[in-house]
Amino acid sequence: MITMDNIHKSFGTNHVLRGLDLDIAKGSSMVIIGGSGTGKSIALKCILGLIQQDSGTITVDGRDAASGDRDAFLARFGMLFQGAALFDSLPVWHNVAFRLMRGSLKRPKEEARRIAVEKLRRVGLKEDVADRFPAELSGGMQKRVGLARAIAAEPEIIFFDEPTTGLDPIMSGVINDLIREIVVEMGATAMTITHDMTSVRAIADNIAMLHDGVIQWTGPVSDMDHSGNAYLDQFIQGRAEGPIEAVR
Repeated sequence: MITMDNIHKSFGTNHVLRGLDLDIAKGSSMVIIGGSGTGKSIALKCILGLIQQDSGTITVDGRDAASGDRDAFLARFGMLFQGAALFDSLPVWHNVAFRLMRGSLKRPKEEARRIAVEKLRRVGLKEDVADRFPAELSGGMQKRVGLARAIAAEPEIIFFDEPTTGLDPIMSGVINDLIREIVVEMGATAMTITHDMTSVRAIADNIAMLHDGVIQWTGPVSDMDHSGNAYLDQFIQGRAEGPIEAVR
């Protein structure tokens, strides 16, 4: 579904991506791991076209991501942002239905609200939450609202940016289970950015280890613990010593 071929991206003298190659199969859940500042979010933004790569090609479902109808291209994606990123001034249902009330996906207000309530129920929230404002919700509830928004338009591809950041272990487990269930139910292609190894084990079909601007290892999550790759082993075991230099 997504292919990144020899992607380079620099910001001045900061060479973030140095020839990244990655394939994400249709209907699979790929998790990209790596330390902070290694380019995980930049890779995601390049796919969406929020940032233009310096060189290399990105294809989505066999077509160049940089060509064609931009609105139609973005309509294929859903996104769960780090920290939920809800609009404080809008009630919950309007946050969930935000995309359904504008652009090529525009629906009548009543229909958009009905869909929003359905998606809220799918992530375990009752209808009375729909008319509250984000500030009235706990962090875990806000994250669920963000997940409901990500799936509101039935996207083919869903991106999850650090989905469990700021959540306690129990709520992190709830969100991980929801992500896994929803991705399987929808048959969606998923790409997750995280350094939470509990999330990796819960939601990944395949993982990719990003370090120094390239993918150091990729394969099934079942092979992760015996990969034989020094970068991956150091990262998942949390060792200070190894090829990944710890910033002190």
